[in-house]
Amino acid sequence: MNQIFDFFLEPYRTASTFNIIIEIIAVIFGIASVWYAQRENILVFPTGIINTVIFVYLCYVFTLYGDLTINIYYTLMSVYGWYMWKKTIKGEEISVTKSTSKDWKTAILIFTTTIIFVVCVYLYFDRFDRITDYIDTITTGIFFAAMWLMANKKIEHWILWIVADIISIPLYFVKGLGFTGLQFIIFLILAIQGYRAWKTHLNNNHQTA
Repeated sequence: MNQIFDFFLEPYRTASTFNIIIEIIAVIFGIASVWYAQRENILVFPTGIINTVIFVYLCYVFTLYGDLTINIYYTLMSVYGWYMWKKTIKGEEISVTKSTSKDWKTAILIFTTTIIFVVCVYLYFDRFDRITDYIDTITTGIFFAAMWLMANKKIEHWILWIVADIISIPLYFVKGLGFTGLQFIIFLILAIQGYRAWKTHLNNNHQTA
């Protein structure tokens, strides 16, 4: 048990108090964002923006350039998603739906383009020297595609979150961001619940249509 605690706490022995505190704050807002996403609440986006902006800084400090790219993209997509979901409030239709073949083609294009871009970023910084960099490249692509699907209320985005969360849990512990690793454990639980909730909502809509 002590070895587990040492593995979790060791990276924080040299971290500044400021970085530890803002990582915890980011985790809290990240969890809140996924919780709001479950409920199709538009607050998913402002809480998510706070989370991602903080992680842009943290990833820069920890030289996690793939993750930094993810969080810049998340921030931009959160602004886009915020705009799209506000259409519902204004009476325009944007409801939970299944992804069409066109949606999947777009998601695959985002996934592929993202991987190419992240590889170029890592090569630019001469940082393709760790196994985590290769895994990080894959999860970045999955998260990018998932975020686009979520902004358009496609139920399959939860499946992509679940896959990427499972990969990210051990990845962040290895990277030395233990609180973020715990965040992804909670993300995984919330994503499973979110998929079930959106599926129920989608089925109910089909029955009443």
